Amino acid sequence: MTAGHTVELADARPDSVDEAVGFVTGMLGRAVEKGRTSAEDAAAAAERLVPLRSPLAPGGGVDLVVEAVLEDLAVKTELFTGLEKVLPASAVFATNTSSLSVTRIAAGLADPTRLAGLHFFNPVPLMRIAEVIPGAATRPAVVPFLVDLVEKSGHRAVVVADTPGFLVNHAGRGLITEALALLEEDVADAAGIDRIARDVLGLRMGPFELTDLTGLDVTASVIDTVWKGFRHSERLRPSYLTPNRVAAGLHGRKTGRGFYDYGPDAPGTPAEPPVTGDASRPVHVPGDADAHDVRRALRAVGAVLDEGARPGERAVVLVPVWGTTVAAAVAELGLPAGRTLGVDPLSLDTRRRVLAMTPACDTDAVRDARAVLARSGDAPMPVSVSVVRDTAGSVAQRLLASIVSVAASIAERAIAAPTDIDLAVTTGLGYPHGPLAWGDRTGAARMLALHRALYGTTGDPRYRPTRWVTERAQLGLPLTEAGAAPPHAAV
Repeated sequence: MTAGHTVELADARPDSVDEAVGFVTGMLGRAVEKGRTSAEDAAAAAERLVPLRSPLAPGGGVDLVVEAVLEDLAVKTELFTGLEKVLPASAVFATNTSSLSVTRIAAGLADPTRLAGLHFFNPVPLMRIAEVIPGAATRPAVVPFLVDLVEKSGHRAVVVADTPGFLVNHAGRGLITEALALLEEDVADAAGIDRIARDVLGLRMGPFELTDLTGLDVTASVIDTVWKGFRHSERLRPSYLTPNRVAAGLHGRKTGRGFYDYGPDAPGTPAEPPVTGDASRPVHVPGDADAHDVRRALRAVGAVLDEGARPGERAVVLVPVWGTTVAAAVAELGLPAGRTLGVDPLSLDTRRRVLAMTPACDTDAVRDARAVLARSGDAPMPVSVSVVRDTAGSVAQRLLASIVSVAASIAERAIAAPTDIDLAVTTGLGYPHGPLAWGDRTGAARMLALHRALYGTTGDPRYRPTRWVTERAQLGLPLTEAGAAPPHAAV
């Protein structure tokens, strides 16, 4: 409409049409008040919005129908079969489904070649991305037609194969399924995982804050749909935590309680415990490579380093872990279990450093190691320190590994092009980097080492390295590059 198209608006409930026209007119008025458009352009756009009394009103000049009714296969099919009888054969049909198979919807039509998916995200004016999804029978000309329409309307378009969750909902499973696994294993509580996701990985919202915003009932449904659609892929395996929480009505903000409490009487997020340990206690850092970075970070804040070949009697031991556990390092290197903790290398240069403690840790050692890592030196802002349960790779590594791995599995299946995967995720999910570009920032070889270490340490097939990451690490190619492909390749 604002892009110059005449838009006819219909709904099974006529009052909804009137409400929608009033809402759009109000938005145009506010745009004029804020100087984003002229009064003349707003008036012209409003004239191009035409209310209809019935969704099945005849329309000889209609080029495109965009459907956004109930997420029910029978309801959508019934609407489109009715539209086939009153609209010209040249009219393209687009379904705004977020979870149903485009091919199955089209299969109910006399002419399934005219239908494709066109999935916008709410709120549409702010979420300037749309997925264009051809079904198995969609005629080739429909896809460029929809891409052109989307981009001329000021949005970005990504072309996605007709697969469960399409692109954005599928890619988003990497973060939330791994966050739920960490919570399930009691590695940290929801607030602790969210803090690490924000402060170490740079996400605008932690996974549990985001789930409370969108609704756990919605999130759980998407998780199950994608998992079942990919034939119970271990990489997408849901947590046992969600069904009971959904059944209990703990859906998030809309029910007043989710992973957090909401409302005027809500207690708020618990404060982190104060730092009380001895920040001058010596620290021993065994190993090379990552250990060098830990020593550099500690020297930068004036920490006292124990430089001996073996840890001194008073020294706390900080082991950098990359896909492995502190417990394994204690056993392999013969370290003192009571005063050995892990530190996540990903957290060293962020505003939150992450310590991992084993069941054998001495309370004083944990307290003092936290105080040492909380030293900020000349940094402009204080450094926070999270203490989590020892697990392979710690929290941030597991979240990042899953984000990259799920995106890589999308790329290797040719569900979408690598550039479209990153564009859709940064635009649709607000991540600081596209998942494949994020993997490149870490390095393909280092990401592969992380995936292999997680898989080898846990034996869990959810961490099995993808072909996409493995090949690119071996060939020296970036994760964002599709590279050469045989002639049959679709993407």
